[in-house]
Amino acid sequence: MKDANLFQLGIGLETGAHAEDTRSQSAALATRDVFDDDREDHFVRRDGVVFAGTHLIIEVVNGHGLDEEPRIQQAFRDCVDECGATLLHIHTHKFSPQGVSGVAVLAESHISVHTWPEIGYGAFDVFMCGDADPWAAVGVLQRAFGTQDVRVKELLRGEGLVTESQAA
Repeated sequence: MKDANLFQLGIGLETGAHAEDTRSQSAALATRDVFDDDREDHFVRRDGVVFAGTHLIIEVVNGHGLDEEPRIQQAFRDCVDECGATLLHIHTHKFSPQGVSGVAVLAESHISVHTWPEIGYGAFDVFMCGDADPWAAVGVLQRAFGTQDVRVKELLRGEGLVTESQAA
């Protein structure tokens, strides 16, 4: 086991991760033509605005079952189906004495959560690009956790980086 230290660092492991691009941001942008007509950028175009994706900050208030890992995993799956997204992986962790954190990695981005079941609160992020509809997740979460009190804030990620005329 002479390579045990390298193993602990993760060196030489096949993880599916790719090396980080260490070029400067301007050099990296210069090598990518985001305006190429043949490029599938999956940017969203809505009412003359172009942005990378819609990021919803969703707060489930007075929710039930927020300490149940299987219920949260099913809510993730139901959100993916309702939103028209593509599920790649789900990972959740149950805390002791209570609470769950988790993420659903999507081809279109992610859904994440951290819960405080002792007060009926779940903090969800739903971020999706392309044709997926993250707003469909709101009703799914209402039903999954038995509450009508779901509060939503919307962020348009990457807004203003690419204009409609540049993307056309």
